[in-house]
Amino acid sequence: MQSTNTVFLVRPARFGFNLETAASNYFQQAIADLDAPTVQALAFAEFDAMVASLRAKGIEVVVFEDTPEPAKPDAVFPNNWLTLHPDGRVLLYPMCAPNRRPERRPDILDALRQHFTVTEVLDLSAHEQEGRYLEGTGSIIFDHEHRIAYACLSPRTDAGLFAEVATQLRYRPVTFHAHDAHGLEIYHTNVMLSIGSGFAVVCLESIVNTAERAAVVASFSLTGHEIVDISLAQVAHFAGNMLALQSATGATLLAMSQRAFDALTPTQHATLSKYCELLPLPIPTIETIGGGSVRCMLAEVFLPAIR
Repeated sequence: MQSTNTVFLVRPARFGFNLETAASNYFQQAIADLDAPTVQALAFAEFDAMVASLRAKGIEVVVFEDTPEPAKPDAVFPNNWLTLHPDGRVLLYPMCAPNRRPERRPDILDALRQHFTVTEVLDLSAHEQEGRYLEGTGSIIFDHEHRIAYACLSPRTDAGLFAEVATQLRYRPVTFHAHDAHGLEIYHTNVMLSIGSGFAVVCLESIVNTAERAAVVASFSLTGHEIVDISLAQVAHFAGNMLALQSATGATLLAMSQRAFDALTPTQHATLSKYCELLPLPIPTIETIGGGSVRCMLAEVFLPAIR
């Protein structure tokens, strides 16, 4: 199953510009005329509206409240610290920024255990002491249907750890390098690649190595994915940061920000609409200051539910 009906989100207690991640996340932008209380209020409003929109479309949404201490400016992006798999395994990931590591909360896992079966927890976080990082589904894009995992290598995505996870999960790994319009490494795979059932949104332009680009295209050709090729300019508007979800009725939704939706062309809208209903969600403050968009806010729950 490529998509899930259940996600969890973390409502941020102290959302703001994260200086520790800004060195490698060039999508982050401070908004000079907004003070901290205003930023927090806007983040709350955007978060709550997004949750309401997802629930209205039949998505099962579990919300956890962030803890105010220690301050975790990126707590709203839980997809970076864990993945939850259909066989009951939970993977915990090593994260680059020290102030993001407290986002890994045992109490969230304990709460999930009340409703879902957890058979094993594989904790990779000790690799942080070696300076090796792999940031969940920021780093890894899973093609669950064909058991292939894609990763754009960067300081936040270690090749060896990615290969280890792929082996643990029995997925075929596909690695490549990607760069933005300024020639800088793209820090997370999920800003330039999204995979749904039957389609792949990818910025081929960012994969400058021709052999690597050809390998990615060949992999999608082999699995029958229709490629929706987005530009670097569209990547800058988070057009690659999308997630396909299943509604309670079985319909496929493609969650993305309003900014991402607006950046897509009519032709791209039409192609994606063959596979799913497009669901634009306005989160301008969160994605501008946080440097992450809708997909980053959604932690997929594939764990078996306790009946």
